[in-house]
Amino acid sequence: MFVSGIPDASAPTCVPPSLSREPHAGPASALGAGPDLGFVPVRIISLNAWGGAMFDELAPWLDSCDADILCLQEVTRTPGAGGWTRFDDAERSLPQRADLLADVRSRLPRHLGLFTASDSGPVLDHEHASRRQDFGLATFVAETLPIVGMQSEFVHGSYAEHHDRWPADGRPRAALAVRVFDRSARRFVTIVNLHGLRDAQGKADTPARRAQAERLGELVADVCQEGDLTVVCGDFNVLPGSETFRILAKLDLNDLVRDADTRTSRYPKPVRHASYLLVSDPDAVRRFEIVTAPEVSDHRALTLDI
Repeated sequence: MFVSGIPDASAPTCVPPSLSREPHAGPASALGAGPDLGFVPVRIISLNAWGGAMFDELAPWLDSCDADILCLQEVTRTPGAGGWTRFDDAERSLPQRADLLADVRSRLPRHLGLFTASDSGPVLDHEHASRRQDFGLATFVAETLPIVGMQSEFVHGSYAEHHDRWPADGRPRAALAVRVFDRSARRFVTIVNLHGLRDAQGKADTPARRAQAERLGELVADVCQEGDLTVVCGDFNVLPGSETFRILAKLDLNDLVRDADTRTSRYPKPVRHASYLLVSDPDAVRRFEIVTAPEVSDHRALTLDI
């Protein structure tokens, strides 16, 4: 099914990845004259990058994904280190890129990379030496889209330094907002990138997740200006029926993912919901896809053309 506006709840929320962004007549705008006959949609992609654990697959995908704005969660940065590190907490031991931020920047040289750290902790490098790794969110914006505003806020907790071991849950979480001007469509677009709270007990609503949604809503309201097209995306770590969506609906944000599967075969657990993408104007959606292949993480990428 092709998505133009909100997807039909009974249909899969994807379209074939081969569809290209063909120029077409764009909307008229108070900022310019009439429609731009060379209008090309802006592509926004959201992905939990899993710390780059599947970088051999992720790297070539970055080269071909054609994102104008790439919102990544679980991004690592280890000053003075490169290659691979090992992350450990009470539940998991995972390979991670030492500096996924730099890795992605090298693949997207014509994008500006913005990074905000939520917390930091110890990892082991390839020589088994302990290193301090920053963990957070990154948004990469193509040089063709001028950034006219940006803001980062914590939606759960505040920045923390974990000295001996990473906690398994309850870690701080941030959201990163950027506001750009889309010259082709003659409009402002605000994009908010979120990594939601992880709770070892599951993804059900909790008071902490309610507070997270309220803080997220405050950030969206603070950054957006009247007339903006707004996109909120990321790994929310909630279920489709979460009150998070009722809170965000007060800001006229519409969920495109609903109850679709957003995990890959690398994720073994039965609950398949995590990532979401919401838009303020469903009529602005030219194409929306939950990408099933290639697999580049334990999460599926969400691709939006507007």
